[in-house]
Amino acid sequence: MKVNSDIFDELKWRGLVFQTTDEAALKEAFSSGSVKFYCGFDPTAPSLHHGNLVQLILMKHLQNAGHQPFCIIGGATGLIGDPRQSGERTLNDREVVESWGAKLTEQFKRFLRFEGENSAQILNNYTWTSSLSAIDFLRDVGKNFRVGTMLAKDTVKTRLDGEGLSFTEFSYQVLQGYDYFVLNRDFGITLQTGGQDQWGNLTSGLDLIHRLTDSPVHVLTTPLITKADGTKFGKSEGGAIWISEEMMSAYEFYQFWLNVEDAEVVKLLKVFTFLTRAEIEALEREVQENPGARAAQRRLAEEVTKLVHGEDALSQAIAASGALFGRGSLQELDAKTLNAAISGVKVVSAEPGARLVDQFLELGLASSFSDYRKTLSAKGYYINNQTVQELEQTIGDDDVLAGGVVVLRKGKKTVAAVKIGVENAG
Repeated sequence: MKVNSDIFDELKWRGLVFQTTDEAALKEAFSSGSVKFYCGFDPTAPSLHHGNLVQLILMKHLQNAGHQPFCIIGGATGLIGDPRQSGERTLNDREVVESWGAKLTEQFKRFLRFEGENSAQILNNYTWTSSLSAIDFLRDVGKNFRVGTMLAKDTVKTRLDGEGLSFTEFSYQVLQGYDYFVLNRDFGITLQTGGQDQWGNLTSGLDLIHRLTDSPVHVLTTPLITKADGTKFGKSEGGAIWISEEMMSAYEFYQFWLNVEDAEVVKLLKVFTFLTRAEIEALEREVQENPGARAAQRRLAEEVTKLVHGEDALSQAIAASGALFGRGSLQELDAKTLNAAISGVKVVSAEPGARLVDQFLELGLASSFSDYRKTLSAKGYYINNQTVQELEQTIGDDDVLAGGVVVLRKGKKTVAAVKIGVENAG
């Protein structure tokens, strides 16, 4: 495969480059031939999240440009834990780390190509780390690291000024540095990528290789994604933005991207999609000229959801988003999608045959019986997108959607739901 010599400039335009060890040398390497590169992923949860997605998108750009990606599962480093500024990690059992590593392996396959030229590879650092004895590790690896340099790492300094740092977490950068040395020696890998907060760990491997060999190696970091006000990006009401549908439904995932602010959307289009420069610039003009249309947000949500969850899940998410507000059929949605769609609205429980007036009152969509009567006469109440017709109308068997859901709405935008036969639904 012919390499794309302009890939570094493309990555910079997209906001995917924060820091490199030698920009000119790395650009030359990208232009000279196919570069083998890697990114490490510690299995600290049963799913990747939006921060990991930035790395996978970077890897996909590089693979598309003719370079070969290696995904490294941290089977060893995941047992130790990368030091966090917030405090000591809880160490997970080996079986848990292994099972989470297997889940990450499956998730990698959604994003990278694993056959043909410059096909992606998946390796586990437990393979080359588990055979090291403590003596071998200290003699052959540890002697090449200087404590002063290790203490100068930002996270280490922060922790030492606070609650302190265990020797276990302090040794993490040595293990990660050893990964790069092994991967360079055994697989010819000459570039490591990661987030900007990983710079210290990434350069540990660079320093080790330079001490032991004359191999030309590089490091590239991506910037942390922040909001327009500088605060951390990527929290939903339920926590992190996970790519596993078991931890975050495709509908919730779609809605997260759909609701980003105008000030953030163009930056996110550059980072999280593969739209061309012309397409993104056209959407940027839309934001400036007609922000109310939210065309850029819709395209962002569509592209990222399709990338992570596929065409079918995207179609379901769009259908659910529209149907909830009267622009589609709620009857066509499955229970999983419906329950995800009502996760952000008020929900109460009821039994079959319950009067709608009681439900609208309990949900706060009517302040009194007379208020209900007034809105009803103006045809302002809906059950499953059908206008409520009768003052004493009840919930019939045919009104119950998949998963025991009944969707109620006042006007065009105020949505709530009833779960049939479920206690404490709210």
